[in-house]
This record gives sequence, C-alpha cells and structure tokens, in this order.
Amino acid sequence: MGGLFDIEIKKKRLQEISNLEADPSFWEDSTAATKIQKEKKLHDTLIGQFDGAVSHLDDMAVLVEFSEEEGSVSDENYTEMKTAFQAAETVLRKLELSKMLSGELDSGNAILAINAGAGGTEACDWAGILARMYQRYANAQGFKCETIDFTDGDGAGYRSISFEISGDFAYGYLKAEAGVHRLVRISPFDANKKRHTSFASVFAYPMTDEDIEVDLNMEDVRVDTYRASGSGGQKVNKTDSAVRMTHGPSGIVVQCQAERSQIQNKTRAIKMLKARLYELEIERRQSEQDKVHDKKKTIEWGSQIRNYVLQPYQLIKDVRTGHENSNVSKVLDGDLQSFIESYLIQAADV
Repeated sequence: MGGLFDIEIKKKRLQEISNLEADPSFWEDSTAATKIQKEKKLHDTLIGQFDGAVSHLDDMAVLVEFSEEEGSVSDENYTEMKTAFQAAETVLRKLELSKMLSGELDSGNAILAINAGAGGTEACDWAGILARMYQRYANAQGFKCETIDFTDGDGAGYRSISFEISGDFAYGYLKAEAGVHRLVRISPFDANKKRHTSFASVFAYPMTDEDIEVDLNMEDVRVDTYRASGSGGQKVNKTDSAVRMTHGPSGIVVQCQAERSQIQNKTRAIKMLKARLYELEIERRQSEQDKVHDKKKTIEWGSQIRNYVLQPYQLIKDVRTGHENSNVSKVLDGDLQSFIESYLIQAADV
C-alpha cells in the first residue's frame, strides 16, 4: 500500500525540504520558497491521510484479534470494526484520487468560465444556475471562489461568468467539468409552460505559477479598457478599470473586472491569458497523443457531457461515465463530488 502511493518517496522529499528550510538562504528567493512550502503542505496532507488509514486498519486488526481470543464477535466490537473499516476506506479513496491528480498543475488553482448557449433568457438563466452550483461546490470543498468577470444575461442569469477558484487540487477536480451541460425543464419564462432545452459550456483552466514559462509577447496582445459592471447608483464604476486582452496569434480573449484598480485588473488578466495559453499548449500535446492512440475525445457545442433533466422526470446523468443522481436539488446545490470522482477514475483507466 505504501508503494502504491509513493509514501516513502514523499517522506524522503519532506526530509529534503526540512534540510532546505534549515539553510539561512532558503527565504532569499521568496517565490521559490513559497512554491516549496506549498509542496510541503501537499505532502504533509497525503502522508497524514495515509497514516490515518493505517491507524484505522490497526484498530480493526486489534478488534479482530480480541474477538478471536473471545471466540465470538460482540455487537459492540462489530460496530467498532465496521466504523474503523469505513473510515480507512474513505481515507484510501482520497489517496487514490490524489494519485490520479498527478498532472503538473492539478494541485493548483483554477479559472472556471461558464458561457450561455443559444436561447436568450433560457440559456442565460441556466448559466446562472450553473454558476451558483459551482460556487456552492467550491464552498463545500473549502475552496475560495472569486468572481473575476461577468456579463449579465438577457433578462436573467449570465451571458458569461468567470471565477478564480483557489484551493488544493482545485484545477485537478474542476477539469472534470469541462464541456457542454444540457438542461431540460418546464421553462419559468414560458407562459404556456412548455418544456425547453438549454445549453451552457463550462471551461476550466489551470492558474499557472509565476515560475512556469509561458511564451507571451505583449506586442501580440491588444489591451482594451471599459467600465466594470455595477449594481447601479453610487456603485457604478465611473472609470475604465475593467481590462480586456486579445491575443492576436491565438485569438484568445480574457477579461477581468474583479479589482477596483486598472493596474490590478491588468495583472490578473495577464495571469489569465498565460493560463489559457498554457492550457492551449497542453491540449496541443494531448491532441498529438490522441492521434497516436486513436482515442481523441472532443468537446464541442451540442455534444453534452451531462444531462440535467427536471421534466418529465428528475435525473442528472453524466454521458461520459454513466454516473447518475435523481436528487437534482442536491446536485444543483453543489453536490458534484461523486460525478467528478467517477470521471477521474474512468480517465485514469483510459
């Protein structure tokens, strides 16, 4: 079990980090030191989970040995053994998922962007429902979720909205949500109460670390400024603090209006643009691998990854994995982890 999760390697790395921290020059390069500290935290978490699982299994072994000596298993011992086993199983599942999240940027933060499909108010409202779902998912996972840009919808919801989601393995988890999401329901905007189908696309990008090299020539970038959205009255921004950047060679466009300062928005927009360019390069490499293995899986408008059916029955089903849940309210309130885990497990087996 230790070999499976490379626990001994992680413990050895922690010792190396301790030796580095003992060096007086360790903090001279604050960027490198911060990155190493983040690595240390991740290793500490995984080792702690592993040790916890071993402890639960040891408790169960002691109870089994005691029961064998007694010649029978009491109800109390059976309950304790079952509890210990379930606790160990839960921890080992987390470790298994951590092993699957081994991509270069899986452990880092993510940018999550939601765009409404065709359909006016219906689609914009659906984008708004998804935005709320992911905000609640982030909160449940202990992630920080900050809105960095949005365009209000046609009467409801959003035409588009982007979040920066910060936390351990935020990108590793949320990359499972990239694709088209399809909603079927009785429209609250239709006086005839007809059933409508709406689409929205979700994109997840890794937030790149400062030390990751991304080839970005600012001469290739057009920078436009505009007034940030507000709720009206005194809160309307009177200056052009929001920033839009268009990267000529790739056609990528990013926007940021989260900060009050144009300089701060520009700095964050550059990070977003670097993240998109990095993801584009990763997709290019993956595409080349897919051609070799003939297993290319494209995400395109109209080929949904998940169906959310509210009428004539209630069921949310992932097209890729077959995982489903009939408790639609719970899922739309952010209970997404089982869908994400099912995808990660399947992706690891491909």
